[in-house]
Amino acid sequence: MIKVPRALFVPWPMGHHFGAPFHTTLQRRVITEALQLLQTAEASGTIVTLPIKWADVRREAKQLTAQGRSL
Repeated sequence: MIKVPRALFVPWPMGHHFGAPFHTTLQRRVITEALQLLQTAEASGTIVTLPIKWADVRREAKQLTAQGRSL
């Protein structure tokens, strides 16, 4: 059986692989987690779920918008 070498699963809607647009802190976290997985995964087929809920991402995006940041 062929397995994914290693993957970071983000439980968010399709098209939002890095979270909300212009949410640079979250985007940086996704990239950092993915790179860390590349270093730490010991076997092929390793899949790690990012423990951030989409509802939290949207709430943060709305807060940033309310503060005058462009999202």
